Amino acid sequence: VQLQASGGGLVQAGGSLRLSCEASMRTFSNYAVGWFRQAPGKEREFVAAFGRTGGRTYYADSAKGRFTISRDNAQNTVYLQMNSLKPEDTAVYYCAADSRLILSALRDGNQYDLWGQGTLVTVSS
Repeated sequence: VQLQASGGGLVQAGGSLRLSCEASMRTFSNYAVGWFRQAPGKEREFVAAFGRTGGRTYYADSAKGRFTISRDNAQNTVYLQMNSLKPEDTAVYYCAADSRLILSALRDGNQYDLWGQGTLVTVSS
């Protein structure tokens, strides 16, 4: 069982990137999936997530209005579309998944069982 994150890169402030998180398990559509990030010298923080069922999405305040999480179950992939990027968005972005996570735990990275390897996003000013 693996998660493969990709799509990071260097972008100027105001630009956009789309991150992908591809899963190896066929039941990925039944998993809660979250995106987290960790900037140098800072703690990991929640960015956005899908619950296990219903398709409801959740965002950190810093991501609301700029980032959109979506999923393509046919491709076993969850995306994070990031628009209007700011230098403070610079971080390594990780996707995580869990098959049993309840909604109240979606923002807590410690509750996720599976993690991707991370993809670096650098936003220049």
